Parts: sequence; structure tokens; C-alpha cells
Amino acid sequence: MVGKIPPKLMEKIVYMRLGALDPSVIVGPAVGEDAAIIDLNDGRVLVVHNDAITGAGKSLGWLAVHIVANDIAVRGAKPRWFLMSLFLPEGSSEGLLEEIMGQVDGAAKDLEMMVIGGHTEITSGIDRPIVGTTAIGVADKSKVVRTSGARAGDYLIMTKTAAIEGTAILCTDFAEILVKRGVDDGTLKRGSVFLANVSVVREALTLAEEGLATAMHDPTEGGLLGGVAEMAYASHKTVELWADKVPIAEETKIVTDKLEVDVLRLISSGTLIASVPPSKVDRALSVLQEAGIRSTVIGRVKDYAGHLVEVIKGSSTILLNDVYVTDEIFRLWEKFKCNA
Repeated sequence: MVGKIPPKLMEKIVYMRLGALDPSVIVGPAVGEDAAIIDLNDGRVLVVHNDAITGAGKSLGWLAVHIVANDIAVRGAKPRWFLMSLFLPEGSSEGLLEEIMGQVDGAAKDLEMMVIGGHTEITSGIDRPIVGTTAIGVADKSKVVRTSGARAGDYLIMTKTAAIEGTAILCTDFAEILVKRGVDDGTLKRGSVFLANVSVVREALTLAEEGLATAMHDPTEGGLLGGVAEMAYASHKTVELWADKVPIAEETKIVTDKLEVDVLRLISSGTLIASVPPSKVDRALSVLQEAGIRSTVIGRVKDYAGHLVEVIKGSSTILLNDVYVTDEIFRLWEKFKCNA
């Protein structure tokens, strides 16, 4: 098995060993929750998130910043500080480190964040760079959003298109394979620049500022389907996912078809999902449009029906009971043994 540890194992081993409990921690470790929330007792909260990037190569530095920044923003907090532990394989060149740090610097400047610490080393036993990351932000306590806040009757909104990050990874790290399978250079170039859209900070803060979302989530590993399942699990709800309504870019369709990849299960940073009450849907779609961000209603939240997600496609319905969805990117790494 690759990917996230199953929830039952997390609950049995990890969540039972959290050290000395602190009452100022409003939200700590929990399946589906994007970031910890700590009460500063002055009307503000500190929002902290730690993550790892293991399935990307050429885009590692850029993604390292944006992925954790997204998880801060979906809480309604502006990401401000960044830390990184970078592990490079033996034989790595100085140029590789320079490339990764150049991407980190550029992404942090885009988001007005500062790199405030970390760790960097050459590590044996790995075949590509991997990175552990932490982002920190501050928010008004009254505007904090949780993944667990979805309510029955809410509509599910997504921004942009599915598998944004996954498309960029496929068009860079798997480019040689795609060329051999007949994908043209133009498609690969257009797909590779999807990384420019991997941030959800702007749309998340826009919805949080106006109090339009009951829950928000940044679907990363496991793709859109994994993100929806995590929101459903955290909120103790069932979500109808209208697969035919999910917008998919043409470049994404081409490369996922050539590699026989399920778009809904492909890492999808850059897409925000938010549950929005019926009375606020029009306003949410409007403010996102005014901000130049495409958004689409792709489902609805229901009372828990014994499963997490109902994937409705045409006349068929597939029920999903597992909260963690194995991401297609891991299957591809194993299948093709790609190196960064």
C-alpha cells in the first residue's frame, strides 16, 4: 500500500499518542481536517499545517510552498510563514538544489510568505527528492472554517478544473512516456504551466471573508474524489458527487487518457471544494466570478446514508465507503519507475 495511512490505523496508533493535551488547541489531528487551529485568546487563532510532497519531481519546490499554503487558506487564514525539510538523493547536483530553492523562493514571494527555517540533507535510500513542509498563518477566530462544517442541504462548489496539479506532474515528470504515446509538445507545454493555477489561497480567502462556506477543503492526494470523501467523513455526512458536472481541461483529458488514469483520483491541488448553503450559492458563484475564478456546482451534501460519497455518472451510481482514496500518481510512479 502507498499513500495515506488508513483512518482506523491512525485512530488506533497515531491519534492516541499526542503528548500532553493543550486546551488552547481548537482543532488538532483529525481525518480530513486541513490544519491545526490554536486559540491565541485575543480574538485570533494560529493556523498550522504540515505536509509532504513525495509524488512530484521537476515541480517540487513550487508545490512545496503552495500545497501547505492552500491548507492554511481553506481555514480562512492568510498563510505567512513557511518551513521545509528537504531530502535529496545521493548524487544530487548543486544545480538541483538551486532549482528547487528557486521555485520555493518564487512561490513564497507570490504568496507574500517568508521562509523562516527548515532542514536540508543528502539522504540514502531514495530515488527522487522529497520534502516535508509546514505553513503558518493567523486568522480572526470568528471567520475560521473547518472541513467538518458541511451541513445537509449544502451544495458542493469546486473551483477551476479537476486534477490541476496532477496534469502538471504528468506533463513534466512523465513527458517522455506521453510523447511516446503520441501526445504533442503543445499539449505538454500547456499542461505543464497548470502549476501557475495550483494555489487556492485567493478563492478560499474570498469565500471565508464573506462567510459563504460552511466547510472548505483542498483536494490533494486522492484527487477530487479523495477530497470529497474526506469532507464527508469529517462532517459525518454523505455527499452526492455529480461526476458529469465536474469540469476537466482538455489537456487533462488527453494525458490521463493516454496513461489510463482516473481523473477524479488524480492529485488535484489548485481545485478548491466548498460546501455552501442554498441561500448563499448564487453569491458564492458571483464573488468567485468577480475575482476571475471559475466555479461550478458539482454535488450536494446529505445526511449520512451509510457511505461517504455517491458518485453519480449518467444513470449509474457508485458508492464510496473508504475515506482515503489511493492517488493515481503513486500507481504511475510504481508502474513506470520514473525519476525526477
